[in-house]
Amino acid sequence: MADGSEKEAVVSNKQVIFKDYISGFPKESDMAINSDGNVKLKVAAGSKDIVVKNLYLSCDPYMRLLMSNQSSEVFGPYAPGTVIKGFGVGKVLESGDPELKQGDLVWGMTGWEEYSVLKSADGLFKIQHTDVPLSYYTGILGMPGVTAYAGFYEVCKPKKGEYVFVSSASGAVGQLVGQFAKLTGCYVVGSAGTQHKVELLTNKFGFDDAFNYKEEPDLNTALKRYFPEGIDI
Repeated sequence: MADGSEKEAVVSNKQVIFKDYISGFPKESDMAINSDGNVKLKVAAGSKDIVVKNLYLSCDPYMRLLMSNQSSEVFGPYAPGTVIKGFGVGKVLESGDPELKQGDLVWGMTGWEEYSVLKSADGLFKIQHTDVPLSYYTGILGMPGVTAYAGFYEVCKPKKGEYVFVSSASGAVGQLVGQFAKLTGCYVVGSAGTQHKVELLTNKFGFDDAFNYKEEPDLNTALKRYFPEGIDI
């Protein structure tokens, strides 16, 4: 944590550093803790920099791609030797951007570190509702929830009674899409990669049915079995 009060001009800043590109699943040894960093809590005059104290950080599947020297649809690969970037929730300590002021709570892209200096308010969303746990803004009220809501309601435009298939249904976005579909009155089937995840879909998330795609020799045949009348979404 910081040495001394956050009102000091410079404080220590513990960081998680990405060491080098990975093959397969990431391991703890692919990252390192830097305890020697520091950060200025004041922004330069005329700058639009924003100093944020990070409160919650999100670990999401797309980050594995960036660790493998690949790009997601939005982000480029991580650079070895730099702080890992991801979605999080933070409190504004100092802001040169008129859109944000000291004390504001925000969610958006930040660093895996105690404090981040962000170059602008682009990609940051001011939190208006604090009557729910702030950690929700890394989930249902953050990127996964916005993705699920916009994709399902704004793009798919579902109607009651439609048949909905959700792949990767136990993931952060997929399980929300399935629950939104059920709230809309749709019939929902999801696929996942383990029996445990399949049971979560039907027993906890309320899917009408689910199957393990790894146990299906032919996906088209499986979908026809679960949707004999066809799939709407």
